[in-house]
Amino acid sequence: MKYQSLRITLTTEERKELEKIVRSGTAQAKEIRRANILLSVDESGGRKRMKDVVVAHMLGTTPQTVCQVKKDYLRNPRKVDSIKRKKRETPPVPAKIDGNVEAHIIAIACSNPPAGYGRWTLRLIADRMVELDYIDTISHTAVGKTLKKLV
Repeated sequence: MKYQSLRITLTTEERKELEKIVRSGTAQAKEIRRANILLSVDESGGRKRMKDVVVAHMLGTTPQTVCQVKKDYLRNPRKVDSIKRKKRETPPVPAKIDGNVEAHIIAIACSNPPAGYGRWTLRLIADRMVELDYIDTISHTAVGKTLKKLV
């Protein structure tokens, strides 16, 4: 199989760091599993090479995961950091409600309700926000979450 060809050789420092992560048990489960994978496929010091399928079965994961962990390890300049989760640089969807929109929601909620109503409802606030062109669209639940955040 293709994914058997990647060879991992850990340095003594890397091995100690990975063993510390596994032993302490304070890291995320995914990080501990990835550390165990790297420790299992390590060929340094004359250790016998284990096949990816065997490592995957032993650790309760898939051979593809073992291969991906090995690839990540080989690509990363700080090798041991390859087991950590990669942080997103930006959120997947930009926030629609910023400070300016929040201020308008609060201003509307604090003003007098429209004629025929005793108080502002979330739907009325959402409709007024769109009507006054403060935002293109907004749901009443987004208005409610914004107001609840302030309480």
